[in-house]
Amino acid sequence: MTDDLKTAEATTKDRILDAALTIFSNQGYHETRLDEVVNEAKVSKGSIYFHFPNKEQLFLALVDQFADKLERSVAEATHGETVNMRRVQLALDAILATFSKYRRPAKILLVQAVGLGASFERKRLEVNQRFAEYIRVQLDEAIRMGEIASIDTVMVAHAWMGAIYNVVIQWLYTNEPRKEQIVVGLLPILLNSVGYKEDQHA
Repeated sequence: MTDDLKTAEATTKDRILDAALTIFSNQGYHETRLDEVVNEAKVSKGSIYFHFPNKEQLFLALVDQFADKLERSVAEATHGETVNMRRVQLALDAILATFSKYRRPAKILLVQAVGLGASFERKRLEVNQRFAEYIRVQLDEAIRMGEIASIDTVMVAHAWMGAIYNVVIQWLYTNEPRKEQIVVGLLPILLNSVGYKEDQHA
C-alpha cells in the first residue's frame, strides 16, 4: 500500500469514527444502525466494513480512542512534575477535565459498555487495567523516592481505580458530586490510604 493510500485510508477511518461517535452519542448503542454512520460519515458501507466488520467492533474502537484521549491528557498534565504523588493528583484532574469536556460521549462509551456482553466487559477491564498500571508505576516510583512507605501497589492501584470509576460513573449520571468536589474530596482519601501527607512534601 502506498503512503498516499495509507493516508487516505486513515482519513476515512477517522471520518467513520467521528461519525460513529456522533450517532452513538445521540442515539445510544442499541438504537444506532451502521447505515446512519455511513450517511453521517459520507462514505460507502464497504468502507465501514473494511475497517470495522460490525457495530460492536466500531463501538470498541471508539472506547479505545477515548482511552487514548484520556492517556494523552494525563501525559500533558503531568509533564515536568517530579513528585509522583502530585502526578497522581494532576492525572485525576486531567481525567475529570476530559470527562467534563466530552461528557456525553464518555457516558455512552463507558456507561453503556457495561452489560453489553463479554467483549465489552473485556474492553472495559482492559481500559481499567491501562490506568491501574499508570497508578501502579507512580506508586512504585513514590516508594522508591521515599514519598510513601512500601505497600502492595498492584492491590492499591486497582482499589483506587474502583473508587475513581464509581465516583465518575455517579458524576456522569447525576452531575454530583461536582468535578471540583471529586478532586478535593476523593484525592485526600486516596492519598491518606497510602500514608501520603501532601503538606509534608510541599
